Amino acid sequence: MMRLLLTSFFGVIVGFLMGITFPTLTLTKMNLPSTLFPSIDLAYIEDKYSDISRQRLFGSWSSTKGLKLKNDIPDPPYNYSDTKIWVPTNPRGAERLPPDIVTPESDFYLRRLWGDPNEDLTIKQRYLVTFTVGYDQRKNIDTVLKKFSDNFSIMLFHYDGRASEWEEFEWSKRAIHVSIRKQTKWWYAKRFLHPDIVAPYEYIFIWDEDLGVEHFDSEKYLAVVKKHGLEISQPGLEPYEGLTWEMTKKRDDTEVHKHAEERNGWCTDPNLPPCAAFVEIMAPVFSRKAWRCVWHMIQNDLVHGWGLDFAVRKCVQNAHEKIGVVDAQWIIHQGVPSLGNQGQPERGKQPWEGVRERCRREWTMFQDRLDVAEKAYFEASAHNNASSRPHG
Repeated sequence: MMRLLLTSFFGVIVGFLMGITFPTLTLTKMNLPSTLFPSIDLAYIEDKYSDISRQRLFGSWSSTKGLKLKNDIPDPPYNYSDTKIWVPTNPRGAERLPPDIVTPESDFYLRRLWGDPNEDLTIKQRYLVTFTVGYDQRKNIDTVLKKFSDNFSIMLFHYDGRASEWEEFEWSKRAIHVSIRKQTKWWYAKRFLHPDIVAPYEYIFIWDEDLGVEHFDSEKYLAVVKKHGLEISQPGLEPYEGLTWEMTKKRDDTEVHKHAEERNGWCTDPNLPPCAAFVEIMAPVFSRKAWRCVWHMIQNDLVHGWGLDFAVRKCVQNAHEKIGVVDAQWIIHQGVPSLGNQGQPERGKQPWEGVRERCRREWTMFQDRLDVAEKAYFEASAHNNASSRPHG
């Protein structure tokens, strides 16, 4: 018994001494199947514990360097732990990443859960169309989407929470559905149509749900847009009672128009809204470049977008030539007050009355903010220019 105890004690001591003197093996340098450690960041483990054993490792490595594992990978000429990455031209927050791994943009292309990722997509849509919808308008949306080709990604923003009920339509299975109750299309656009997300799309349609499209074809429309170099556009509106702006009214004698005659006093400059450089927020179409600017103009709290139509010209150089209405492909405004009915009755007012009152208030707030921002910019620029001049 005494011999067994002494043997065991001696074995423990020898094992301990061998453990503290034998060099630490680097897991990332061992030829192990990647499936063996599916959820462990080996580089992190190596980096975390390398400082503890580095001195001990280098002190003993010279005496054991001949004992390499048969399938060991050769040492790289640098140490990943000591080489720091900092790329200031990377997107903000990604400066520590090597540029070739940075993916700053995304898309709405649907992918499989299996197979080779390189074989997921049989087509990459070039355009995006979005609608803010309620279930009651499903038949009209179905009719509208038949006018959009397979070149379009489809995105529906559901303000009534009934997204799952659209499965009766075949196209719904390839559409992107976002369901958040009682929100407007500009609220959705600000949060889900970031320019880096919609970057693959040449044109972005942000349309209402109550539009008739008997005289509209998406591909023909875009052919006209490209022909005339329009950065922001809309289809002409068939004249109807309540049509507000002459600029958006369809004309029969032209393919596209960019100017209009409005009522006396409405236009201080013939090249400014609403006589030019103007489309309504009902059915706008933005180029990729224009949308990158317009998105930044949308205010988080001003959800109805009133006033945007007068301001989008600031995102286009020579706006009176690059913003226009396509007469060759026109639409009909059906005037369904569906979103207005999502309001809340207050102080004896109907739901739609409260919504309309908020729209008008937002228009004034947006214009005030824009005026203040521009004034601050020009005052600061004047001050900086004055400060930079040499004093004689």
